[in-house]
Amino acid sequence: MLKQQRADHVRRRLQELYPETPIPLDHKDAYTLLVAVLLSAQCTDVRVNQVTPALFKLADNPRDMMRVPVAEIQAIIRPCGLSPKKAAAISELSKILVEQHGGEVPADFDALEALPGVGHKTASVVMAQAFGVPAFPVDTHIHRLATRWKLTSGKNVVQTERDLKKLFPRDSWNKLHLQIIFFGREHCSARNCDGKSCLLCRELFGKG
Repeated sequence: MLKQQRADHVRRRLQELYPETPIPLDHKDAYTLLVAVLLSAQCTDVRVNQVTPALFKLADNPRDMMRVPVAEIQAIIRPCGLSPKKAAAISELSKILVEQHGGEVPADFDALEALPGVGHKTASVVMAQAFGVPAFPVDTHIHRLATRWKLTSGKNVVQTERDLKKLFPRDSWNKLHLQIIFFGREHCSARNCDGKSCLLCRELFGKG
C-alpha cells in the first residue's frame, strides 16, 4: 500500500472499531479538562481519574483554585508524579485565567500555550475536545503508532503531527486521535505488538 492508502485504511478500520470516542479523562468543562490533561503528563489517564475527584471537590474552577495553597494541591496530586511542578502550574494558570481571561479558559492556541505547564499537545487536546476546533494532539503513543504504520518518518512529534494532518481529513482529526490512542492501548501497545502481530499491522503490511 502507498502511504495515503495506509492512512485511508487506518481511518476506515478505526471508525469500525471505535465509532464512539468518549474522552478518557473525566471532566465537566474546559477548565477541569485543562487541569486533567496537565496532570496526565507522564501519568496514566486511569491514575488521573482517581486523583481529580478529590482535587475538584476542593476547587473545580480557577477562582477557587487560585486560593488553594500550592502545598495542598500538591498533596492531592502527588500520585500523578511531578507534583511540585504540576501543583505550581495549576495554581499559577488559575490566577492567570482569572486576571487575564475573566476566569474562562480561552479558545485560542497561543493563549493556552502561554499558560504555565501547558504545551502544544495539552492545548491541542483542550481546543479539540472542549471547543471542537480541529486539532491533532500527538502524544508518544500516537507518535509510535504513526511511525509503526509508516505514516510519518517519526523524527519527532512536531513532524508526526504535520504528516498526519496532511494524510487525514481535517474534520476527522479530533475523533481520530482518540481512536488511535484507544487502538494502541487495546491492540498495538509497545509490549504486545512487534509491528506485525496486531490486526492493523497485519492488514497494512500482510504479515503475521
